[in-house]
Amino acid sequence: MNYSTIKTAVACSLVAALGLAETAQAQEPTVFGGRSQYRTWSIGVNGGFTTPSVIIGGSNAFNQKVGVGEYKLREYYGITVRKQLSSWFGLEAAANRGRIFTHNNNGVGNTMLFDAHNNAFGAESYQSVETAVQYAASLNGVFQLATIDFLRRENSVNFYASVGYGLIGFNPVAYTDADGSNTAGAWDNKGAWGEEFPGERTADHSRDYKRETYIPVGVGVKFKLSDRVALNLGYTMNFVDDKALFGPVTNRAANDKFSYTYAGLEFSLGSSSKPDLTWHNPVSTLYDELKDPSLRNELEALKQRVSTLEGLVDELGRDSDGDGVSDKFDKCPGTPAGTQVDGAGCPIKFPEPVVNESEASSTYSNIQFEFDSSVLKTESYSILDRLSSDLRESDATVTLDGHASSEGSEAYNLSLSRDRANSVKQYLVNSGVDAAKVNVQALGESAPIASNATEEGRVINRRVEIKK
Repeated sequence: MNYSTIKTAVACSLVAALGLAETAQAQEPTVFGGRSQYRTWSIGVNGGFTTPSVIIGGSNAFNQKVGVGEYKLREYYGITVRKQLSSWFGLEAAANRGRIFTHNNNGVGNTMLFDAHNNAFGAESYQSVETAVQYAASLNGVFQLATIDFLRRENSVNFYASVGYGLIGFNPVAYTDADGSNTAGAWDNKGAWGEEFPGERTADHSRDYKRETYIPVGVGVKFKLSDRVALNLGYTMNFVDDKALFGPVTNRAANDKFSYTYAGLEFSLGSSSKPDLTWHNPVSTLYDELKDPSLRNELEALKQRVSTLEGLVDELGRDSDGDGVSDKFDKCPGTPAGTQVDGAGCPIKFPEPVVNESEASSTYSNIQFEFDSSVLKTESYSILDRLSSDLRESDATVTLDGHASSEGSEAYNLSLSRDRANSVKQYLVNSGVDAAKVNVQALGESAPIASNATEEGRVINRRVEIKK
């Protein structure tokens, strides 16, 4: 793959990653939170050493070793500023400077170095080159590889990979000795870099450093030291779009490259009341929000219903009330001793005086609900258990009138009142009441019994009335 293809691939990858990060953030559900809930800016410092090679192979004009096991390393350092766009992707601006040293025990051989005026230095055998990097500035996409963790709530170690595109300014100095100490015979083109080199030249030969583009590709690992500080260890391969990083040597088939191994500290910026998005684990946030109080209340109501059903199952197979009907067939368990029952185990009811609806409905208190909720409160269970027992012991039917306060639209409140009445009906059916005995009527906000102008009144209006 040539350099032009690499540049195109890197640019497309960064644009695609940025677009996916923005799209994911825009469509992210509430449980994962928005970027505004987190600290997203950080600044870092780093330092380390360079080598004129990369781990994936390839060669430069010179090799690295001075002797067996002996290397000439040079210092390199920089700063970074990063904007975290999601829990897995961020954009980072990086700036570095330093030196790179390379060596060849046998000299450059038959290849030639050229000065700013295209004059050959072929008579000399240059064994080492030290390149001064005035600046290397790039914009990188950083992909975090360990932000989702199902075993731990908080990550303390985070692996990442990065790729970017930037501009580098450099000046190589070639020496005739192995360690670069023979400055008398050095080749140095500083102050004479022009628009092209070597070959046809323009009139501009005044630049101290040659400028070229480059692509940094790196991997690393971060260790969380505190809520604000992280230790950063990394390795970056830098592919320069030029063959003159270690001097303009002829007969070079490939562009030059070098690597940077470093350690550094990264500091999170922003309000201390917000967590750092760099270490955000969406799985733990989902777990926390599933513990929301309203969901816990609904879960407790479901547990109560299950407990009621388990109690009914325990009754099967035995006659716990001693009415002569097995609990398996007894539709009215708990009949008092001596009560006359029918074949289903229910008491025989004699005609009772007819009472008007208002008197009957007053037997049972209203079932109250929270704002915008159809979940039964635990304090309603005793009322409903008594109603359930009465319905199972008789042929009576009941009508459940659902009501709502005046917040929201009429259509919404009508639906909400129906859901509240159905919640009461479902509780009665689960406790053994025949569904045909329970009628549901939704009245919405049309029949308040208190003023909707005050919160006290609205609380009273969120109800289900029981009418026999």
